Amino acid sequence: MLLEGSCHCKAVTFRVEAGQPVPFNRCYCSVCRKTAGSGGYAVNLGADYATLQVTGAENLSVYRARIDRGAAGVEHSLAERSFCKLCGSALWLYDPRWPAQVHPHAGAIDTALPVPPSHWHMMTEAAPDWAEPAVAAGDTVFPAYPEESLADWHARCGLTG
Repeated sequence: MLLEGSCHCKAVTFRVEAGQPVPFNRCYCSVCRKTAGSGGYAVNLGADYATLQVTGAENLSVYRARIDRGAAGVEHSLAERSFCKLCGSALWLYDPRWPAQVHPHAGAIDTALPVPPSHWHMMTEAAPDWAEPAVAAGDTVFPAYPEESLADWHARCGLTG
């Protein structure tokens, strides 16, 4: 499915082919929540990095999250979270460990997205008290990361784009 997206001020626009376009997976981890979340979670989609076309790339900046490992210290994530340096809109996540993939944030997509048949609520152990997951019938809750991937969920549900 072709997705078109933009930042709030329209200084950055993008297009990308997404094989996993259904916004079903709500992540409550502190990184997603603080960099792209509005309801206490963020929703990432799965797309083909080779198809990503960006207009206004000069207005992009990248954030690599600081991960506090306690006594082991702080490390920087390899994942690159791209955002508009003019308006601050979170746009997508790219991780060089999986170079074929890019994960656009559903909130940055201007194309109508499919309605998910249910939702996953992942990393709920990291959710703040005020962001209590609104779990509906048929939803699944994961205190940490689920073992099934975005691609596998889409394939299992017959929802690949």
